[in-house]
Amino acid sequence: MSTSAGSPKATQEPAPVDSAGLIPSGDRLRHSAAAAPPSASRTHVLLIPSYNTGLKVYETVRAARAQWNPVWVVTDGSTDGTPEGLREMAAADPGLKHFELPANAGKGAAVLHGLHAARATGFTHALTMDSDGQHPAELIPAFMQASMQHPEMMVLGRPVFDASAPLLRVRGRRVSNWWTDLETLGAGIDDSLCGFRVYPVADLIAVMRHQPWMRRFDFDTEAVVRLAWRGVAPLNLAAPVKYLSAEEGGVSHFRYGRDNALLTWMHLRLMLEFVLRLPSLLLRRAMRRPPFQR
Repeated sequence: MSTSAGSPKATQEPAPVDSAGLIPSGDRLRHSAAAAPPSASRTHVLLIPSYNTGLKVYETVRAARAQWNPVWVVTDGSTDGTPEGLREMAAADPGLKHFELPANAGKGAAVLHGLHAARATGFTHALTMDSDGQHPAELIPAFMQASMQHPEMMVLGRPVFDASAPLLRVRGRRVSNWWTDLETLGAGIDDSLCGFRVYPVADLIAVMRHQPWMRRFDFDTEAVVRLAWRGVAPLNLAAPVKYLSAEEGGVSHFRYGRDNALLTWMHLRLMLEFVLRLPSLLLRRAMRRPPFQR
């Protein structure tokens, strides 16, 4: 298989912005993604779902393109002008592809759209990363390489937080991680919410095919639980995560009440199904079959 990390583009001056905080159309191409690396992976694609992240998405895409080819961006009904800029970036860069959903349907829906396109194109694995600058683009090659060495596994980011991480959110994810560990009988998922991870495309499409959920904030957690139930073992790698301030261009669509209620409903559904799956999971663990083989 052919892969390439590519070479970073020379540092550019920040793009000028208009009164709405967007890059004027005439300046977008000059601030497009890095030039295409010499060769592209035929098996692993990088997917970036995006919804109204403003200028930060351009920076994220440039950083991703400096590390990988190809990179696909799925804008999920964005109304901030970024779809237009991304279309121009993709037109100037053969290693970048842009998909645009007409209305906001949620992160999971955007990822699923990209997964279907990836499978149709022949890709077997997809690395997802957020468009808001939280995830370390420089770790993309390492995560992709780990996936190529263990294609039967899902490669999951284990977040390493710095002082920018809101304490309430760090503590909240501990609760979600505890439930995830229970629902998978300790399959070894270090973090259930980090969106920086490599999925086997066919397996993830299979678990989402008959699920009406997994389309919004519940996507990341339910994906790893159901993949573990399917027998896809986790491989955890450390990944620094940074929460950017508004002054740094950070944008967050997380809502404590709404999204925690969604996670609570998700874990309730998973626990009810877990009870039904418990005998088969216990047998699988006793026989050390995936995801319990390690």
